[in-house]
Amino acid sequence: MDSDLPKVLSRVQGKTLVEHVLDALSEAGVSRSLVVVGYKAELVKKQLENRQDVTFVIQNEQRGTGHAVQVCEAELENMQGPVLVVAGDSPMIQSETVDQLFDYYQHHQPACIIATLQVANPHGLGRIVRDEQGAFQAIVEQQDATPDQEEINEVNMSTYLFDACHLRTVLARLDTGNSQSEYYLTDCPGILMSEGHQVAALDLLKPCEGLSVNTREQLHEVELVMKRMGY
Repeated sequence: MDSDLPKVLSRVQGKTLVEHVLDALSEAGVSRSLVVVGYKAELVKKQLENRQDVTFVIQNEQRGTGHAVQVCEAELENMQGPVLVVAGDSPMIQSETVDQLFDYYQHHQPACIIATLQVANPHGLGRIVRDEQGAFQAIVEQQDATPDQEEINEVNMSTYLFDACHLRTVLARLDTGNSQSEYYLTDCPGILMSEGHQVAALDLLKPCEGLSVNTREQLHEVELVMKRMGY
């Protein structure tokens, strides 16, 4: 990002990335958000200090997406019901999408829901593999995909809803047996399915929700889309 600021404090349309995310969650009725902070955590805390809906969790080491959720275990210890997991650098998550995820959970009670997106160019993204009946089978990362799987346009965008009890259980099952020696949250759906639990993949993300920010160019792209959408 060519900046000393934590990425989530980059601004677009006058608001930080993380505040766009938190505002969408609040609009959808989420009353409490755990914000995982690491690099220059004090700056993120300062920016969000007046938000009554935020609890901060420190991640002293960055050991993968699964680890970022593992550090929240104490806060999740006695929780029941659904837990939404979203990325702080994807500022265009829509409250309507969050509503749909909670509604599906309420009616079907799965162990995990993965919100997916159809994209024209899936290169670099985890593919959503389904069986002949359309049921979710696996998330396959780019480096592990077969030629046929590389042609899949439905992808994972790191938006999940877990049942709290199942989330606590599956987090304890994660290991670092991968090329990055990290704990991957993407391993959770497969582990839950192997233990007989229901996992759903819902193709409901809008194209704008696939815009995450890792570069100045991507920040500019988000700015243009937000302007078009009237943010």
